Amino acid sequence: MEPVKVGLLGLGTVGGGTVSVLARNGAEIARRAGRGIKIVQASARDLKKSRRCDTTGIKLTADPFAIVNNPEIQIVVELIGGDSLARELVMQAIQNGKHVVTANKALIAKHGNEIFAAARAKGVMVAFEAAVAGGIPIIKTIREGLAGNQIQWLAGIINGTGNFILTEMRDKGRDFGDVLAEAQALGYAEADPTFDVEGIDAAHKLTILASIAFGIPLQFSKVYTEGITRITREDVSNAEELGYRIKHLGIARRTATGIELRVHPTLIPHRRLIANVDGVMNAVLVKGDAVGPTLFYGAGAGAEPTASAVVADLVDVTRTLTTDPENRVPHLAFQADALTDVPILSMDEVETAYYLRMQALDQPGVLADVTRVLADLQISIEAIIQKESPDEDGDSTASIIMLTHRVRERAMKQAIERIQALPAITGDVVRIRMEQLSSKQ
Repeated sequence: MEPVKVGLLGLGTVGGGTVSVLARNGAEIARRAGRGIKIVQASARDLKKSRRCDTTGIKLTADPFAIVNNPEIQIVVELIGGDSLARELVMQAIQNGKHVVTANKALIAKHGNEIFAAARAKGVMVAFEAAVAGGIPIIKTIREGLAGNQIQWLAGIINGTGNFILTEMRDKGRDFGDVLAEAQALGYAEADPTFDVEGIDAAHKLTILASIAFGIPLQFSKVYTEGITRITREDVSNAEELGYRIKHLGIARRTATGIELRVHPTLIPHRRLIANVDGVMNAVLVKGDAVGPTLFYGAGAGAEPTASAVVADLVDVTRTLTTDPENRVPHLAFQADALTDVPILSMDEVETAYYLRMQALDQPGVLADVTRVLADLQISIEAIIQKESPDEDGDSTASIIMLTHRVRERAMKQAIERIQALPAITGDVVRIRMEQLSSKQ
């Protein structure tokens, strides 16, 4: 049987890794897929640039549309990133009756509903395993391996840059800005690190995970997103002292009133396995009603880890080239006409526990005033630590650290406003949410 002919859009890090993995493991891949998979054409912006992969036998072009319009190509692999040109190319490929494999989380999170509708109309597949958590096969796991479960919640460390920064801050007592500069020097963070440190990259990925977990349309605009730029080494140290670690989590939870979709720094107990995922590694914790909590760990980025997922998608698409489109695994796990538009909760309606840190003048009655505010709003306190620290003017102040029980965000916002208005409180109250991530939740 003739090999499947593939066109590759982008010969950067992941594109080069894909070429290398297919070349090295071609025979093994053909045994799995039932026929060979061959990249016959690839596009790159600079054709003279030296490559990390051997492109012998691959026709190179600077025009990506030459690939999506090539009648010989059966599968188009989109690895150029962004969501404007990539969307145009993917939609053109679909209109030409070609299957698509992509690693583009922004494209799927923002335009996936439109793309999948077009693909269903043309009877083609769009595979996107590499769009979330690099080499971890989390899409296939939730969509197929856990298909017998009602997914109750999931929580993921799904951005390696943020995880590297928080790990370095904890292990070496370093400041955020110092570690960010190192992450940029090492190539973990872009020159403009906004997508990573502000949680936008993780929100793209959480959008996709939530859709396949709960059978809802992709709704990136409704994800609450909060970054890690305000996390201090003091907060990281306090969390450790209290038996917690701070991780930048993407959390999706099914509740009786709707779906929670949120990305933010989170204190989690240090004994949880996911709390011990360090450096640039990723992990996703999924709770199903039948299977219980399951943890998936691995490289979230990199040339060959991500290429591993791209090639796995190529194998899947190759296997289904001759199958009835109506009997393929649905793009978003649930049949297209079975997706439900469950409400996405606003952050004010989310219920979680909190870590609070405030600076107060060291005078009688301050702690009583703070606890009275919390009591008035029916917020219970789990733990309190008070640390003396002279301020810049030599006056005696105290750092008050509190852990609360679970409460709605709206009530906590009101409490923080009232606490900050107290005469003895100096500066803003620092608030970080807490999750237990236990099997009982």
